This record gives sequence, structure tokens and C-alpha cells, in this order.
Amino acid sequence: MYILGINAYHGDAAAALIKDGRIVAAVEEERFNRVKHCAGFPAESVRYCLRTAGIGVEEIAHIGVSRDPSAHLHKKILFAASRAAKQIGGRSSRQSAGGQTDRRQEQSAVGSGQSAGGAGVAEIEDEEIRRTGNGGNGGNGKGPGIFRQVKDRLSNAAKVRDLKDDLARALGASKGSLRAQFHNIEHHRAHLASSFYVSPFERAALLSIDGFGDFVSTMWAIGEGNSIKVLDQVEYPHSTGIVYTATTQFLGFPHYGDEGKVMGLAPYGKPRYIEEFRDIIRTEERGQFRLNLDYFRHHAEGVDMTWDQGSPVIGRIFSGEFVHTFGAAREPGAPLTDRERDIAASLQQRLEEVGFHVLNHLHAETGLTDLGLSGGVAYNSVMNGKILLNTPFRRVYVQPAAGDSGTALGVCYEIHHRVKQTVSLRSGASEINGVTEPVGLRSGGDGNVKGTGSSSEILKAGGAPPSQTIKHPSGAAPPGTPHSLLYNAAAHSGRYVMLGAYTGPEFTNEEIEAELKISDLTYETYSDTEVTARAAQDIAAGLVVGWFQGRMEFGPRALGNRSIVVDPRRAEMKEILNDRIKKREPFRPFAPSILEERTADYFEQSHPAPTMLMVYQVREERRSEIPAVTHVDGSGRLQTVSRELNPRYYQLISDFNQLTGVPVVLNTSFNENEPIVCTPRQAIDCFLKTRMDVLYVGNNAVRRKSDEY
Repeated sequence: MYILGINAYHGDAAAALIKDGRIVAAVEEERFNRVKHCAGFPAESVRYCLRTAGIGVEEIAHIGVSRDPSAHLHKKILFAASRAAKQIGGRSSRQSAGGQTDRRQEQSAVGSGQSAGGAGVAEIEDEEIRRTGNGGNGGNGKGPGIFRQVKDRLSNAAKVRDLKDDLARALGASKGSLRAQFHNIEHHRAHLASSFYVSPFERAALLSIDGFGDFVSTMWAIGEGNSIKVLDQVEYPHSTGIVYTATTQFLGFPHYGDEGKVMGLAPYGKPRYIEEFRDIIRTEERGQFRLNLDYFRHHAEGVDMTWDQGSPVIGRIFSGEFVHTFGAAREPGAPLTDRERDIAASLQQRLEEVGFHVLNHLHAETGLTDLGLSGGVAYNSVMNGKILLNTPFRRVYVQPAAGDSGTALGVCYEIHHRVKQTVSLRSGASEINGVTEPVGLRSGGDGNVKGTGSSSEILKAGGAPPSQTIKHPSGAAPPGTPHSLLYNAAAHSGRYVMLGAYTGPEFTNEEIEAELKISDLTYETYSDTEVTARAAQDIAAGLVVGWFQGRMEFGPRALGNRSIVVDPRRAEMKEILNDRIKKREPFRPFAPSILEERTADYFEQSHPAPTMLMVYQVREERRSEIPAVTHVDGSGRLQTVSRELNPRYYQLISDFNQLTGVPVVLNTSFNENEPIVCTPRQAIDCFLKTRMDVLYVGNNAVRRKSDEY
């Protein structure tokens, strides 16, 4: 049975396809149309999923989207009515009195139509926000009235509720050919499903935490077997993601996804504004929290947003109270001062305090020590890396696409397990066994695998992405338990588990060589053994190496298949990468990839981090050994690499270790101010327009000539 999951009509549009409980493909739309965080409908992603499976849309049994306009509908209506009454009642008083708060808000603006957003906000509730394309004016409280807002809400809800038109248009098919049953899955339930049903846990506490989705910002639950039971939630307008995005905007980082920059800036500051942020977001009993709404605009005025096929744009969220408390907002591009660094440090500390407050309550409520984490805030790898140190949890699973793109996968598995429950009830059985056929954890990085490249033959070849099936151990492992003990495929059998992120397109050497010839490039071809050994030599010699192998990763991180790899022993590599390729802020750190079994030798924690969503402290005695991947506070956002999960990348690091005695490389995404490369053509173009030294694409290597720098 095929199930198609879709994340559409807001940032990080994506599609995922599963067959009988196993992932066939999952990919973000931005990788195809080359628009970062692309919103709208993921037409290319859907087409890729179908080509990978070698099927037509008529063979899909179920199709779902990670939004449910009917969820919490009565609360949305009550909130909208309350806001309308306040607007009508307050309009005359504002006009007569002038309004000090309004003047502060006008002074705090950093430009009309200012935008921001990304992993922290994920999706500010469409039901509560005026959309730019429908008469919005910057969210200054003088825009369209309640009737226009209701009209906009109904229009957006209709689009989300009925995908058939856009899906049929994307596939060039008639609506009549869409035989699948359509589903609307509540946003946070899709997040929860993505962090449990493909996790290595049979029973786990679950937390979804982001901006907003279907009127909820945070939801926690318990997952067991084929079901998830929601325990509680935090509702609009209160949200940790809103706090992080609003502060990101105030600090002069206006674009969707800029929250990660503030996370990287935080270690340079001191949390001298922590009491102010404890006032901005306040913890309450039973894991709850509330915002001091004086600091925000989203609840009272609305915030303009655009969710078309381009990059999302989100209007100013912070109010004039931010200016009253912290001073004038920083202009984008202005020099950073201690104030901005200290605000970032205070924000990060408060996010962690609130996050651990929720998690400690979740543990107290469930008594479980296994945790599944999802939502845009789950991209805050600094917080993630401190969970085992600040809560009773002992194992943490963060699905590689923890943000909104991953809800496409969650939709698939929520539908899959609902169907299993229905069949189980009809048959009278207590449970239906999951997929039991073992699946190898391979990235497909041998250069000769059949895959999902550009030719129709390859696209129809299919093949399972990296995963494995295990029987979940019931006992909780201590924080230092090695990856191989946590998820040992040889020792267990059971349901499908997604440990890697390699679910996107791959290409044969024949396809790769064809692209190299089109570009009239001179290249060398190596055997499987030679290619990693030669690349390791280049890295050890101080070259900047492009590394394009196997299936593309799902989620925001390059995990050794679409990566740029350099020597972490050379402190100057940060500056070299920024000067030649990345062109990003100098305060942002670069990440280490380390052989899994050597993690404890270099880091103070050793819990596996295969998807680069944990930050640990580098052991003090090792910091001078790997300065290029050690942040200013002695931390590193690591990727632990196992032979089972990505054999070719593991071998590359092993070969580098054999040459240098260091089992670590610096890994950054293969791109230059654009989405991560997807195809050989994009990799070649990126190589040619930057000053990369050598490109390894499959088993082939292209070297830049000395006169080309």
C-alpha cells in the first residue's frame, strides 16, 4: 500500500512516499526549484516520489497534508471574534489619544514589509494572520477588517482541505484519476508521528515544539506500538518559536530560517538580559508557558505573510516593547555589538530553560526515558545536546527533517498506523506486525548503485533508503551507550526505523560522466577503494573537497552525501571556506563529522548524533587538535558516522584518520547561498563558480587547475 504525505502552502514544502510502512522517498521542493525554504505546493517533490517508486498516482491508496483547518475550530472562532471586538473597541481610543504603544511600534519597525521566519516560527497560523497577497499592509493595525480576514481564512482553509486541484495539475492528470483517500492530519500530530513511528523506540515520550500549526505551538504525547496519545498542548498565541523568531528579527536577521544564526551568535555573549526574557516568556505549572504579549504583535494586529512558491516572507512580530526594553532594533547588516551578542545569549538560555521545563514535566507525567523530539525548535541543536544533562531522558531521537518538511513523512506514518489500527479492530487481532524484512543501512554511496537519477530507467528502479528494522529494546540505555548497541540490526528484528536521512535522488556513474563530458571537464575515475583514499589525501593536504555521493539527504543538514569536506586541524579553514565559497557571517561555526566509535574520545557526551542535530562540548584536551570545528565556547555540532549508515563517508573519515590520527573531518553543506545541491549538474556548477579545489562526484574527480583560481 502506497501512502503519499505532503507539506504544502507554507515554508519547506516537501513530499514523502511510503510503501507498506517503509520509506520510498522523501525530499524538499527547494532542492528542485532552487528557492530556499520554498513554500507553496511541492509539485516536483511529488513527481520525484512517484518516479522513484515507478508508479502512477492512481496506485496511491492514501494522500495526506499536514494541516487540518477543522482542528480546534471553535477556539479559532472565539479568538478571532475576541480580537475583532478589541480592534473595534480600541480604534477610537487610539485615534483620540495617539497611543504611546503604537508610537513605540512605529519606531521599532526596521522597514515596511520586514520579513523573518524559518525553523523557529515554522508556520505562524494562517487562520490568525493577514496574508500579503490579500490586501495586507504591513500589519500596522489599520489593514483589512474582520470580514476580509474571515474571507482569507476560508480561502486558505479550502486550499488546504482539498489538494486535488493542485495535485492533478502538478501531475498533468485529471481529478478523476486520483483514486486515493485524502486526509488532513493536524500539524503537530504529523510532527509527533514523524518522531515516533520511525524511531527505534517501541514506547516513548514525544514532544513537538515550534511556532504554530493548527492553533497549537507545542504538543506532548506518549507513543506506544501503533498509537500516539496526546497528553497536553500549548495554544495560540503562546509559543517558544515566536519568541525566537521575533528576537531574531529584532537583532537584524530578517530572513526565513535566520534563527540558526542567532543560535551561533549566542556563545559570543553573556546572558545579562535573562531576567527580561524570563518576563517575556513565563513558565507555569504542568509544563505550560505563556508569553508576555506586550512584546508581540501577532495576537493583536496580525503579521503579514506570503506563502507562494517563493521563499516565505513574514512581517515584523516584535512590538515596540522590545525597543522600550532593549533599545532600537539593529538594522540588517549593521555591525554587531555586545548588546546583540548578549541578547542572543539570553534568548538561548531562556529557550533552554523553558524547553527543559516542558521536558521534565513530560518525564514526570510518563515516567519514560526515551524521547522523540520534533518541530522547528527541535533544530536548536544546542538545546538538544543538553537534554541528557538537564532532564531524566536517556535516549533522544530527532528525526533528520524535524521541521515542517518532516511533517510530510509524519503524515504518511500517521495514516499508515491509523489504517493498521482499523484493520486490527476489524480482524479482532490485538496488533498487526510491522515490517519485518531487514533493510540495510546504506547511503548508496558506492558510485554504481541503481537509483533515482535523471533518466527514466534509473528513476523507476526504486530501492529502499537507509533504514533498518529492529525489535526495540525495552530498557533505557545510559547517555554514553554506543550507536551500535542502541540500534543493532543484527541483534534485533521488528518495525522500520529511520536512522539516516538518505531518501533523495542519486545518480549512476554513467549519468555523472555524461554531465562531466557536457561540461568538457577533465576528470579521473577511481575504484571504490581508491576514491576515499585519494580524497582523504586531498583533505589532509589542505584542499577544499566537494563530496557528492549516493542519495541526497532529507532535512537541512548535509550528512556526507552532499558535503564540502576539509581538514579540521587547520584553524584557517573557517576563513578559507567563507572567503572562497560560503560567504557567511564569521561568527557561525562549522560542524565536525566523527567516526561513531570515537565520539567519547573527542566529546564530553557520546550519545549518537547521526543527523547533526546535537551540540556537545569538545573535550578540552582535544580543542587545539580540531580548532576549525570547535566553536568559541568549546562546543561542536557533531555528526556521528557509522559504517552501517553511510559506508562510503565512514571510509573517507577512516582513511583520513589513518593518514593523520584524527577521526574527524569538517563537514559543511555543498552549496553557495542556495539550497544544497541535488544533481551532478548543480554540483559541477557550484564547483565552477566557487574556488573549490577538487570535486569528487561518484567515483570521479575533477581538479581545478592552478591558473583557474
